[in-house]
Parts: sequence; C-alpha cells; structure tokens
Amino acid sequence: MNDLRFQIELRWSGTGRDGAGEILTDDLTLELSSPQTMGGRGVGTNPEELLVSAVSSCYTATLFAVLDRAKLPVDSLAVHASGTVTGLPGRARFAGIVVRPTIVGGDLTREPEYEAAAHLAHDRCFIGRALAPEGSYEVGSVQVREAAPLAMTSDEARPRRDRADRDVVGPRSPDARKARASR
Repeated sequence: MNDLRFQIELRWSGTGRDGAGEILTDDLTLELSSPQTMGGRGVGTNPEELLVSAVSSCYTATLFAVLDRAKLPVDSLAVHASGTVTGLPGRARFAGIVVRPTIVGGDLTREPEYEAAAHLAHDRCFIGRALAPEGSYEVGSVQVREAAPLAMTSDEARPRRDRADRDVVGPRSPDARKARASR
C-alpha cells in the first residue's frame, strides 16, 4: 500500500494562551484555542481534546474491526476516553490516555473474549502507539451489555456531515468553502 497523506490547514492569531484559531479540513472547520484550565481562552476545542479524540476514534474503529473478525456480537460501541496533562504550569506534557470501551449488544457469556479483543485493539491502534514512549496509552475497564440502546432515528444514525439540519462547527459557511477551493 502507498503512503497516505492527511492535510489540514490551521490558522492562528494571538500569542500563546491568548491566541485562538481554526482548523480547516476538506469537510470541517473547528475553532481552536488553549483550554481555560490551562489559562487559555477556552474557545472551541483544543489540542489536548484533539489528541484524545484521535486516539479514541482510532481505538474505537480498530476495536469494532477486531470484534467483527472474532465474530463477537456487537451492536455498537461507546468509548469513554480521558487524557492527563502533567507538569503544569512549567513543563507541561501529555502523560497518558485511557480508553474505556462499552460494548453494546454483546454476549455476556463471552466477556473474557471481549476483554481480549479490547486489548488487541489497543495494540493495533497505530495512533495510540504513536504516544510511546513519552506518554502512556491504556485500556481501562471493559463493559459488555446485552441490550442495545434505544433505537436512533434514521437522521440521528447518519454521520453528522450528511444531516440536512446540521449545524456548522466553527466559522464555516458554504461561501468559505468556495473561497478555499478557489485558492
């Protein structure tokens, strides 16, 4: 397989914690600043949330694939993820991320297999592995539930970008997309 490239554009103004910006991808714009808990403006998302999101989304997709290959029943996954930053206010560093999956629609009699699958997904998630050796990346408690959650409406089940009633995230409009495309 060839190498894959992922490109974004980031715009920023202001110095350090007082600054703010936006991340632009082909389909999305996100407002960005340092979090208020770290002395920043707290506008939109922040690099720390984005790192936790990147690891947990990679882990979740990998876990679903591992469960599918193992032929373990699953309707959906919910993954709670938390990241820890230490060394504030001086030499801050990302100490680690913990993912805690809940497998919905699973077979409770096969719980040890789900636990093993959760750890295998951890080992196969290349975004999480990128944290080593500086930061830890762990699987916390694994929960398996038999009952599926209440059914979503067909509109709720579609990815956000396909919803007709979607809200624009950040300062994005169809005109902004056209302007970027013409550059």
